[in-house]
Amino acid sequence: MSTDIAAAMIAAAEQQLVASADGDIATRAVCEAVGVTQPVLYRLFGDKNGLLDALADDGLRRYADHKAAQPLTDDPIADLVAGWDDHIAFGRANPALYQLMFAPRPLSHAQARGKIMALLEAMLLRCAAVGALRTTPNAAAQLILPANVGLVLSCIAQPELFDDPELSGRTRDAIFAAILTSPAKAPADGDPVAAAALRLRSQLAVTGTEILEPVETALLDRWLERLGTAGRAYDPRG
Repeated sequence: MSTDIAAAMIAAAEQQLVASADGDIATRAVCEAVGVTQPVLYRLFGDKNGLLDALADDGLRRYADHKAAQPLTDDPIADLVAGWDDHIAFGRANPALYQLMFAPRPLSHAQARGKIMALLEAMLLRCAAVGALRTTPNAAAQLILPANVGLVLSCIAQPELFDDPELSGRTRDAIFAAILTSPAKAPADGDPVAAAALRLRSQLAVTGTEILEPVETALLDRWLERLGTAGRAYDPRG
């Protein structure tokens, strides 16, 4: 029963958020919409900030379910491009929820940004596995996600200022040019042995292998890590 009430309160909070001109909700109105008293809200969520965190994480759950339903192709770079475009489309379709999920809020404990970063790193790991990534999945994700989020928030906040229909594509291409290289090809100034080691280590992280015993896999991973370091820290798992 508490789960049903919590879900109803989250839904009521989202309805208020979407209708709000200032991106805020009133806890009393949420409780009235569900037919409960405010102590119920405090028991389930702690306070209004806890309810907003729950709504942000519910938005994450729906976003993650949407992402999981997207078919993957044999081209991880094409999937990465589609992922950027899909993120932009989600923000434009859900501006109030998107701002709650990604705009900084004092005392927020919502998990949206961290979990979406993990989804992005998993996609980038596939790019690394085919030798298409210049850097680590984690380092690449730290470039992509802030650019993606910043662009969406800017377009939501000031659509009249950021009105170029090609802005998203140009931003995406600029960011991807900095992190991607041709598959199975090392950067011109890179070490081909290091590039091959990075690719193999990433591929093993994606698919695993049944040929080696766990201790052998761990030893190979350590060797590939050392070969792939080439003067910089690297971990294909982020």
